Amino acid sequence: MIDASWWRGAVIYQIYPRSFLDTNQDGVGDLPGIIQRLDYVASLGVDAIWIAPFFRSPMADFGYDIADYRDVDPLFGTLDDFDRLLAKAHSLNLKVMIDQVLSHTSDQHAWFKESRENQTNDKADWYVWADAKPDGSAPNNWLAIFGGSAWQWEPRRGQYYLHNFLASQPDLNFHNPQVRAAVLDNVRFWLDKGVDGLRLDAINFCFHDAQLRDNPPKPKEKRVGRGFSPDNPYAFQYHLYNNTQPENLAFLGELRALLDLYPTAVTLGEISSEDSLATMAEYTHGHRLHMGYSFELLGSDFSATYIRNTVEQLEAQVSEGWPCWSISNHDVERVLTRWGNGNASPRLANLLTAMVCSLRGSVCVYQGEELGLTEANVPFESLRDPYGITFWPNFKGRDGCRTPMPWDDSAFAGFSKVAPWLPIDEAHKALAVTHQETDPDSVLHGFRRFMQWRAAQPALRRGGIRFLDTPEPVLAFVREHDGAQVLAVFNLSKQPQSLTLKGFEGAQPLSGHGLDQGSLELGQLQLPGHGALFARC
Repeated sequence: MIDASWWRGAVIYQIYPRSFLDTNQDGVGDLPGIIQRLDYVASLGVDAIWIAPFFRSPMADFGYDIADYRDVDPLFGTLDDFDRLLAKAHSLNLKVMIDQVLSHTSDQHAWFKESRENQTNDKADWYVWADAKPDGSAPNNWLAIFGGSAWQWEPRRGQYYLHNFLASQPDLNFHNPQVRAAVLDNVRFWLDKGVDGLRLDAINFCFHDAQLRDNPPKPKEKRVGRGFSPDNPYAFQYHLYNNTQPENLAFLGELRALLDLYPTAVTLGEISSEDSLATMAEYTHGHRLHMGYSFELLGSDFSATYIRNTVEQLEAQVSEGWPCWSISNHDVERVLTRWGNGNASPRLANLLTAMVCSLRGSVCVYQGEELGLTEANVPFESLRDPYGITFWPNFKGRDGCRTPMPWDDSAFAGFSKVAPWLPIDEAHKALAVTHQETDPDSVLHGFRRFMQWRAAQPALRRGGIRFLDTPEPVLAFVREHDGAQVLAVFNLSKQPQSLTLKGFEGAQPLSGHGLDQGSLELGQLQLPGHGALFARC
């Protein structure tokens, strides 16, 4: 039987193809490398894979600058390789989700090359063009995330074009219905191939304010945001007009209507706005996105209060929508470094996996989390990320979380036989897959045990959530599905914790999840450092 709701409660394993496995010995991972390791991925007990961009691209932003949406970049392989990957994944009962970058293209895309030539060609209005101010300056004060003005002068047309990211990533003009139709046609190409889902990059950036109004300034004390260097002026504004426009809701409806023609295919939107949780709730409301995720758990705050407040705030707004949580990805410092405070222990690694996989919603797990990888130390001379190069040394960019997977402890960690595109962190070799496979107490085996156990807990996959009042550093909640309740309690510190849980005197602890188990007797809870307790109640 076809399960059209497979994505609810699914664990989605994110693969960054450049850093997964190199099979043609050019130092860069590829699609055949993913195929070769799919049996390993399936052994983790996850439900799906999400593959970061592998499309034809000049790689200025490592694939998020697409020059051809319908072809595989030769760096990664061929369309035939993708077809083989899809078939192999499906044979292992793994769903396949791919990145779709809809809001912008590469400046090497054929559309942009035509659009920039003059103001009268067939694609003249396919990108966001605007005249200079009388003094020759940019049309307004909008800023690019990667630094500087969001406007770039194009002498061929005698106009500026908008780029919310790199200058080589011009923004498409979604106010033009021809653009929307062409974008949806590209999406249809991959759906026809049989992909099971789309991760939609920067989906709230599709539309811009047609009046090009200036963004208002943001007070210094409110200049916070994920991944921003302290001196990145992007944080100096409220981004009210260069993204998250109301017209985007209708486009999401058009996108969903297309997805409905493929009943098992789903959308997962990446959302970063001034109020990301509110936008996430709005974008998953009604007939729009299936799931949305934001960056609230990808920051530095690792407290029970913050996690509870974040989830409860979303739950209060999301109504019938469905969240997707993540604590690591290819854009932020690895969670064991970010939240570990120098204590990147296997126990903490397993606790974090269990915690995020017990929240209501689906989960994205980034490659290497199952090994307990920490942030790699990448020296300036080895940086590849334009974001990090621009803002060094205050912000080191995203290369530290993108270094190659350590498959063994050989010179290049089994990733390649030649020097890889980013250096291998020596500390990662001790965490290599070959080492952890032989250690029953490793993070890898702990990850597998928990995923296997979670798969048999409907309350954790599909149930509602209710938080309990507990002091720091203890996070506690109840998941309920079809009358069955599971109590989940996590000690976020390395110090043992004791507390009373009123109303849970008859709760029966559950075993098999593989975590350092606390005890619960007559409502008295004892938790070891970085320990957890699951109980039937």
